[in-house]
Amino acid sequence: MKTPPPFSYEVDHLNTKWKYRLTGFATMIVSVVVAATVTAQAPAGSQAAATIPPPSSRSYPAPQNLKVLPKDMTGQQVHDIMKQWAGALGVQCGSCHADDPDNIGPDGHPQLKFADDSKPMKGIARTMYTMTDEINSNYIAKVEGSGVPVTCGTCHRGHLGPEPFTVEPKDAFPSPLEAAETKEKSLASQ
Repeated sequence: MKTPPPFSYEVDHLNTKWKYRLTGFATMIVSVVVAATVTAQAPAGSQAAATIPPPSSRSYPAPQNLKVLPKDMTGQQVHDIMKQWAGALGVQCGSCHADDPDNIGPDGHPQLKFADDSKPMKGIARTMYTMTDEINSNYIAKVEGSGVPVTCGTCHRGHLGPEPFTVEPKDAFPSPLEAAETKEKSLASQ
């Protein structure tokens, strides 16, 4: 049996076969594009106000070991992006960044080694950032009027493992013909 790819655990518990993974991924991409297109029709300024964090008075050191983010970003800019990602995924900084046991902070807890790549989650975050960047550049940017980019929160919505997309059973929604027949019957019985 083959090993499943990363981030497939939320699908694996449903005993989904490998051949259905691509279909699920394609459905997710279509859902993202549709959601981005619909959201793009929201009034101007409403999304921008929600995604731009207020400036902070604290200073942050120059970032080191940037591999997918632009290397000319300031410490403040990287910090702001990390806060957005943490909120979108419902995680804390320590999920991706390793503790530095030799550097204890004023609260008595170890500081984090932000440049350290020892936690696998940091590599996964870089891969997912690259994916969203490619979706935005190669797909969303080509959809006329889609001014809202795909972000971590588009799928994760505050949870580390996004909920799998499920389609309602056929019985939950009658076909147009069944709906018309039901309406006719109810009108005839009045």
